[in-house]
Amino acid sequence: MIVKEKFEHRLYAHCETGVIASLLRHHGLEISEPMIFGLSSGLMFAFLPFVKMMGGMPVVAYRIMPKSIIRGIQKQLGIRFETRSYKNEARAMQELDELMAEKKVVGLQACLFWLPFIPQEMRVQFNAHNIVVFGKENGDYWVSDVFLEQPNKIKPTDLQNARFAKGVMAPKGFVYYPTYIPDKIDIDSLIMKSIRKTTRTMLGAPPPCGVRGIFYLANYLENLKGRRDEKYIRFLLGHIAEMQEETGSGGAGFRYMYAAFLNESYNRLQVPILQEASRRMTEAGHLWRQFALVCARTFKTKESVIDLNHIAALLREAGEAERDVHRLLKAV
Repeated sequence: MIVKEKFEHRLYAHCETGVIASLLRHHGLEISEPMIFGLSSGLMFAFLPFVKMMGGMPVVAYRIMPKSIIRGIQKQLGIRFETRSYKNEARAMQELDELMAEKKVVGLQACLFWLPFIPQEMRVQFNAHNIVVFGKENGDYWVSDVFLEQPNKIKPTDLQNARFAKGVMAPKGFVYYPTYIPDKIDIDSLIMKSIRKTTRTMLGAPPPCGVRGIFYLANYLENLKGRRDEKYIRFLLGHIAEMQEETGSGGAGFRYMYAAFLNESYNRLQVPILQEASRRMTEAGHLWRQFALVCARTFKTKESVIDLNHIAALLREAGEAERDVHRLLKAV
């Protein structure tokens, strides 16, 4: 009951786009991870102080909601995925075994904390991680995690715990795999449509989303002084840095991925503005990374003075750079 010999494990930058690329490649469609991200209009920003995660920290998102990339790539490319969620855990594991018996390769949503092959420092309560399950052998499942060098085995109890973790964005046993891929897909004709959608959302969304959401977070950080204690502020800055650079592969990582999408689009379409936008989006990614670094240092270095004005200024600089990219793309 194993398809290990037929499935090729590869590293990718992000879990959802990486799993989709792995599944499509397994079914004969070679498409890059940045192209999947760009065509599905995956770039986004949202700061939701009224929605709490584990530890009471607010949601900070650097891409569209989980599962949205799966839905977006289906709509754009005419691909069909079978998707299932469950209330009954036993039924979910039984149906996964049935899929393995049929030698299916499937994507699963899981919680990082319950995956024993994930390094200890990365095992946080993050419910929107995606993995590939591509076989079952001697009672254990074979898993391809796009962040790790090699495939790993996992016991059924651990996988069940990961699939049914509680909390924000609970996986609910979510499983997905392609059932139909068109013989011919004209990717070039879809690129500009996808760019327009992303630009319209980033520039037009009201706070706390899109570019305005970035400035909304900057203002929020500045106004924390005197309103919240130092411990909360440090934990919030650490949470922002973790969500950006570790847990969600987000922030700078998604900006770099979108820059790669723009560059690949330039190579396909030869529209010069796309190349310039790719360069500027890369620079925006550098600014996001600088912002996250200062947040992380402030969290870890307890004796330092918290300069919220400086941190907010760094964030505004990243927001302005990203706004300029989308304004440039809007003119195409």
